[in-house]
Amino acid sequence: MNLSKAGGSLGIIVALIVFSIIILFHEFGHFLLAKKNGVGVTEFALGMGPILFSFKRGETVYALKALPLGGSCSMVGEDTDETGDNSFNSKGVWQRFSVIAAGPVFNFILAFVFAVILVSIVGFDTPVVYKVEEGGPAWEAGIRDGDVIQSVNGKKVHMYKEFRIEVLMNSGGAPMEMVLSRNGSTYGTTGTPELGSDGTYKIQIYGGQYERTGVLDTLKYSVFEVRYWITTTVRSLGMLITGQVSANDLSGPVGIVDMIDDTYQEARSYGWLDVLLNMMNICILLSANLGVVNLLPIPALDGGRLVFLIVEAVRGNPVPPEKEGWVHTIGFALLMVLMVFILYNDIHKLLL
Repeated sequence: MNLSKAGGSLGIIVALIVFSIIILFHEFGHFLLAKKNGVGVTEFALGMGPILFSFKRGETVYALKALPLGGSCSMVGEDTDETGDNSFNSKGVWQRFSVIAAGPVFNFILAFVFAVILVSIVGFDTPVVYKVEEGGPAWEAGIRDGDVIQSVNGKKVHMYKEFRIEVLMNSGGAPMEMVLSRNGSTYGTTGTPELGSDGTYKIQIYGGQYERTGVLDTLKYSVFEVRYWITTTVRSLGMLITGQVSANDLSGPVGIVDMIDDTYQEARSYGWLDVLLNMMNICILLSANLGVVNLLPIPALDGGRLVFLIVEAVRGNPVPPEKEGWVHTIGFALLMVLMVFILYNDIHKLLL
């Protein structure tokens, strides 16, 4: 098939495949740890809504559902008072904790696997400055072509993207303390980013040339890659809470599918390998993002359920099921309201 002649619909199919892989692996984490701890799984499903295809093996129904967004791993006694031997509620608090935490943890594992493949093929983006705009903030700070960025604002820099995100998230264009090396000598300097015409702060440094490395360094930089996306997600959520980022900047499934489709359309003219590498990069981003978001202490999310289990471990007694159920129901309703807002926002941006 000639990718250059493929239509936009193929990009949407690719986006749905990306979503499916990430969600399936998340639910597989719950499934695997449930089975490991003797918890019965009644249904393992990809998608939501009406069932398109299903089969039963043992006690578990494996299903593919009509709406390719979301998934589920339904366990015996998970939302009921059932206390049989294979019930979720019959297990110890830390067994249940491991089952719930497995979903986000598996997202981080998946992100790491994709990062290893990506770094093995293209390498990592070295923190080497290959061009400094003369007269720009970096030039005025004494930075020159070929310098190696060691740290910024006290944070060690392993990859150029770590430096770039620090500049982009620089609040109000505050001065940045930087440590660099040149010809084996280390020096410190201060640069103040300037607000660009696109509304983002810039320091007029260009870098990020990729370099392949050995096996051990590939594993090391894969860890750095996943950590980068986890910390970026956490910082972005913090900026949203503090009002530094508008709620209108949020993207839901529709916006993400559109972003994946745009990336696919740009990459396909370079061939299938470029498409594959770009999709892997997006998988790392989205999988790490899903892992972080699911660990937030919000009712109805994995993080909210983990909070109740921690409370149970501290108290020595579980929170009454009816009270926990009400909290999760209210949390789920609020999440649905947020999803409707995000969906409206996504569609509104698409129509502009």
